Amino acid sequence: MTSVAADSDSSLNAPASGRSASVPYASGGARPLHGTINALFLDAVERFDRPDAVSFKAGGVWESLSHRTILERVRRTALGLAEMGIVAQDRVAILSENRPEWMIADYACLCSSITDVPIYPTLPGEQIPYLLNDSGARAVFVSTADQARKVAAIRAQVPTLEWIIGFGATIADGCDLTLADVEAKGAAIDSAERATVFKQGALAVTPDQLVTLIYTSGTTGNPKGVMLTQDNLYSNVIATKRSLQVSTSDLALSFLPLSHIFERTGDYFLFANGVRIAYAESIDTVPVNMSEMKPSLMMSVPRLYEKIYARVVEGAASGSGLKKRIFFWAKRVGERWADEKLAGRTPRGLLALQYALAKKLVFSKLQERTGGNLRFFVSGGAPLSPEIAKFFYSAGLVILEGYGLTETSPVISTNTFEHYRLGSVGRPIAGVEVMIAADGEILSRGPHIMRGYYNNADATREAIDAEGWFHTGDIGELRDGFLYITDRKKDIIVTAGGKNIAPQPIENRLKTNKYVSQAVMIGDKRKFSVVLVVPNWDQLEGWASRHGIVWTSRAELLAMPAIYAKMEKEVKGQLSGLASYETPKKIALIEEDFSVERGELTPTLKVKRRVIDQTYKPLVDSLYTDGD
Repeated sequence: MTSVAADSDSSLNAPASGRSASVPYASGGARPLHGTINALFLDAVERFDRPDAVSFKAGGVWESLSHRTILERVRRTALGLAEMGIVAQDRVAILSENRPEWMIADYACLCSSITDVPIYPTLPGEQIPYLLNDSGARAVFVSTADQARKVAAIRAQVPTLEWIIGFGATIADGCDLTLADVEAKGAAIDSAERATVFKQGALAVTPDQLVTLIYTSGTTGNPKGVMLTQDNLYSNVIATKRSLQVSTSDLALSFLPLSHIFERTGDYFLFANGVRIAYAESIDTVPVNMSEMKPSLMMSVPRLYEKIYARVVEGAASGSGLKKRIFFWAKRVGERWADEKLAGRTPRGLLALQYALAKKLVFSKLQERTGGNLRFFVSGGAPLSPEIAKFFYSAGLVILEGYGLTETSPVISTNTFEHYRLGSVGRPIAGVEVMIAADGEILSRGPHIMRGYYNNADATREAIDAEGWFHTGDIGELRDGFLYITDRKKDIIVTAGGKNIAPQPIENRLKTNKYVSQAVMIGDKRKFSVVLVVPNWDQLEGWASRHGIVWTSRAELLAMPAIYAKMEKEVKGQLSGLASYETPKKIALIEEDFSVERGELTPTLKVKRRVIDQTYKPLVDSLYTDGD
């Protein structure tokens, strides 16, 4: 077994020790990796006290809330919940898109020792009762009228649910009261004395206090409620501070769901360090919001970078012949420049001159699309294609890829400006131990590891062994202290001939092709692997039009031999160099993107391979009827 442990001053090649660790904190000196998010929240209000702690768009205009206003609203929400009889140890769900009210409800629960239960706003209504019933939620905050109606429709299935509280939704939408009503209850009893008692109570919360139940959808079976404590999240925030240097001059655009632990812990980190947080209106408005707010940092899953890359390549390919030649020349120059930089060398001579021209003609325009002020992106949640990462790097837009899971609060490792290795997920953060088991599985131990799965002792014992190692289910390796992910342990395809295929790297390679939107490999226990491909319709329909093909529906287009031949050529060309057994022998074209709503993807956009295999079983089976 190979192991790595990170602490405040050790080499990352030191042996795993299991000892507690400390890291530098923003105020100077060393601060232990044990504490509470409540203390960080109250400390940030006192230290930064800025008028624009959080920004959001209302009525087409960007508005801001100050630290003081946020604290007042958090306190009054907490007092209001107490007046309603919701007290410490109770569970309260949050079903909402990102907005300031999400933060206010969350901190109100944390400061009151109430366990909150975030629910993805994209989750279909029929999947919500299980989460509310398993957690025993007494109340649920909902954002919009649509979310309120979603809960109202299943309310009879949740006997513990007493309150539906609307952020923007009202009683007319099925709510019992609004957040404004809750705050008004708190305001009616608020006073200087109450404020002191509230602060004392929030600071008295112990590090082992349960903060949240986050239900991981997983790829099979019922969701499991991950129990995270104050200490879990606090340790991750403090350790991340050492890896990612931020300041009060930074502005972060927040658009990943706060129900996703990646964004949520990230927002705790940003707030604790005085970074201004701007909530995007929606995922669809991210490009516009980037140009408006000009963020200096952003967090995202790889899908955003894949889409940006695809649009940039598409724009270049559809331009004039000169524009196309300039773009792909600049891309090649950028790759050579990136190779030099990543090798620790300074590009000189002709390459330096070529890169300066490429930056002026091509890369500066991409930087402008992000607002022109971006210092770095952070990527997590799924593997990022090295090709896409290198393209962004060459364009001066560094993506710091990291790794973690909901069960690890979430950060295990991350790349930094000081320690950056393309294709890796970086080095373990402070206080975190990583070990590679004999079968290649990544194990981790430290203060970031969850308490366990709620109401599921068997699953907890399966995930965390007697020595405290959490089994991630991911396969990887350590090289020079850097962690590399190769695939999911349970996601590896084992063909009938006994060949092991790691599908994710192959799928990621396919998604860099401009004609491919999504790709999923199938082949477990079968003679060979195949791949289901969702085309990039803008590209494919454009190609069909240029070649004089006429169609009345996308289904009709996909049935045409010329279209199949084109997509097969693109797929095979993209996968050249793979071993014969790794290469999908056949492809099938799918009309619609795989979706969360149909259960084909998890809310964090991970592929549910078995679900897709079953959903498209007749199509998949037909690929094997001819043999090969």
